[in-house]
Amino acid sequence: MTAGGRLRSFHLLSELSQRHRVVVLTTHGPGDDPQGLAAALPHCERVVSTPHMASKQGSGRFAATLLRSWLSPFPVDFWRWQVPALSNLVRRTIEAGGIDLCVADFLVTTPNVPLPGPVPTVLFAHNVEHIIWKRLSQVDRPVWERVVLGWEWRKVRRWEARVSAQTQLTVAVSDVDHALLADLAAGARVRSIPTGVDPVYFAPNGKSEAPTELVFTGSMDWYPNEDAITHFIDAILPAIRREIPQVGLTVVGRNPTDRLRRAAAAADVRVTGTVDDVRPYVSKAAVYVVPLRIGGGTRLKIFEALAMGKPVVSTGVGAEGLPLEPGVHFLRADEPAEFARAVVSLLGDPGRRKALAMAGRRLIEERFSWAQVAREFEARCLEVVPAVTRQQDQREGSAHPCA
Repeated sequence: MTAGGRLRSFHLLSELSQRHRVVVLTTHGPGDDPQGLAAALPHCERVVSTPHMASKQGSGRFAATLLRSWLSPFPVDFWRWQVPALSNLVRRTIEAGGIDLCVADFLVTTPNVPLPGPVPTVLFAHNVEHIIWKRLSQVDRPVWERVVLGWEWRKVRRWEARVSAQTQLTVAVSDVDHALLADLAAGARVRSIPTGVDPVYFAPNGKSEAPTELVFTGSMDWYPNEDAITHFIDAILPAIRREIPQVGLTVVGRNPTDRLRRAAAAADVRVTGTVDDVRPYVSKAAVYVVPLRIGGGTRLKIFEALAMGKPVVSTGVGAEGLPLEPGVHFLRADEPAEFARAVVSLLGDPGRRKALAMAGRRLIEERFSWAQVAREFEARCLEVVPAVTRQQDQREGSAHPCA
């Protein structure tokens, strides 16, 4: 798993399944490994995956999907992720009994979940989705694209409000998202949990760093990541190299687009594509950069870099929702010239890099392990499980099944 939201879900499932009966119902595409997922979650009662290939942006199939979605209440992304086989599986599983709680993981899964349903439902909102679409519409692009995206983000907002009102609880991943979602749907019950990281897996390895190497990690088939790094290559990296010509940049992540590869080749930037382990690349770098202009939720990539003892330079959007203090745990820079100056200053100051790295690592160790985050998610879910079910489970020594 290489996407931040998927990693968050996986780690929470891994922790929760050790104390609860958990049923996982999901989908997989051509590049996924459903058997591997089941093997990696041995404590889950069942892991059932349905094949599904969503239409890709830019394809004729996607254009047809977009047109059909305009005639429905679903935004285009939600239309793409309607999976009749999964919907039927969810319905049959709930109707069979023994399910106390249904967790809709990501807003795009909600077309496959009965709302309102026969059991309490929790929406696990990894992002405030309409904010991502709104920011997409505000980035430089042709007028017709801005018009389409303007329509879509408003449609996503309506759907997001509707789902938040119909579920018994919405769990956000930051206090910022909590406030946005609470304002979106009057009367909706919203709670928040922090983002986590595995501080044992992501840890400093003691190897020497390359003093002029920068790194960025993330799924490169997600537009906000592609936009961030192409913007960095075009608008920020040249200013850094005017001060430190030998600076290198490595972009680590799955499915880099042709656009990104062309920009990287022209700027002598290394693009790895999918890797088995991002840690060697992060470990080698002197500075971890997060030049995001579009996004929502929280970025696991920053926590992973901090856990590995790496100094981070990020935009405000990149660090949004994370309980980090600028100047103490990372350097914040929003404009290209400001971002370049921050990177140059760190590359020239090993002591400052070390201080930021130590503060970030200490914060992760003290507050943000996955075990701690899972306990908070568990407590939020138990708020909506009927009290009679909890009392019966306590008498019988069983736990709460989840779908």
